[in-house]
Amino acid sequence: MRVVGKFAGLALISALAGCSSLNPFSTPNPKTKPAALVDFKPSLTVRTAWSTSIGKAGNYVFSPAYASDSIFAAAADGSLARLDAASGRQQWRIDAGSRLTAGVGSDGNTVAVAGEKGGLLVFDGDGKLRWKAQSSSEILSAPVVGQGLVIVRSVDNRIAAYDAATGERRWVVQRTSPALTLRSAPGMVIAGQSVFVALPGGRLVALALSNGGARWEVAVGDPRGATELERIADTSGAPVIVGRDICAVAYQGRVACFDSGNGAGHWARPLSSDVGLSADERFVFTSDEHGSVIAFIRDSGQGAWRNDQLTNRHLSSPASFARAVAVGDYQGYIHFLSREDGSLLARVSTDGSAVLPAPIVAGANLIFQTQSGTLVALASE
Repeated sequence: MRVVGKFAGLALISALAGCSSLNPFSTPNPKTKPAALVDFKPSLTVRTAWSTSIGKAGNYVFSPAYASDSIFAAAADGSLARLDAASGRQQWRIDAGSRLTAGVGSDGNTVAVAGEKGGLLVFDGDGKLRWKAQSSSEILSAPVVGQGLVIVRSVDNRIAAYDAATGERRWVVQRTSPALTLRSAPGMVIAGQSVFVALPGGRLVALALSNGGARWEVAVGDPRGATELERIADTSGAPVIVGRDICAVAYQGRVACFDSGNGAGHWARPLSSDVGLSADERFVFTSDEHGSVIAFIRDSGQGAWRNDQLTNRHLSSPASFARAVAVGDYQGYIHFLSREDGSLLARVSTDGSAVLPAPIVAGANLIFQTQSGTLVALASE
């Protein structure tokens, strides 16, 4: 998802189930010229562990999933595959039977993808269709799977949970949508007996897996401004849980960490990001809307470092990986920055197309998926 330089403009705002949405795939703004790549002496050796083609993403963002030592990945044409996370060996590949609109959710035994026009397709771990369901509107966020449930959020801000084995709908929660939202895919994460859902309007909510009841709700970004455009404050990416902390970031909002049990705020700092964040035991990392990569001390929220060398390169969400923080950019480059001070350590090229989804750590490898459909696993030495 992109905001700066990638608004469709009011003339191209499309109505999706009664709410408007801004297209992240329009032509970049020439006034925000991407920073040129600087030369530097690499101090980290990064190698490609494996690479394969899964299929193009089109006008959607496809994030892979990691479970049971496998990578599950999908493409817009309906391709769905399971690969060994260490070697990239394809275990199976199928046609889902529908064009797809979002990434994969899986716990290793259940594999869920979003079909066009709000279809939900669920397969077993061997790639055999288990059941189908129909959502109320288009699904842009990857489903999440866990605790015997498949949970989806559609663009009309409806969250629905289905029995992973039978497809029976267990509960549904309807949330109010702002008049104008980003055409993005705010994510969800299951932990314990709750699902934590990032929402338009800058909200983060914890729902009970048993019945969808709200355990708590907090504001990551508060809509402000004189126009609907200025009041966009959508939560970006998926929330991240480390220990008892849950952290999230919003466009035109804040980066903040809360207690995952009761929603009590630990700290918050003003920041605008349209891609999300990552966290580890020491730091919270995010890419802001201008392409700066920023690290905060996780316990206190104090700024640790900031790297502005990738300005306007339309970065992905970062990922903490060994002694580095890795981000992808709009030309398919993967940049590795020092986890401690943000200095550039290494750079790897992929297929030249944008890296939009958040990278995922899969054992000893870091997995990226490009818009042209390359799935690449990188390892550091």
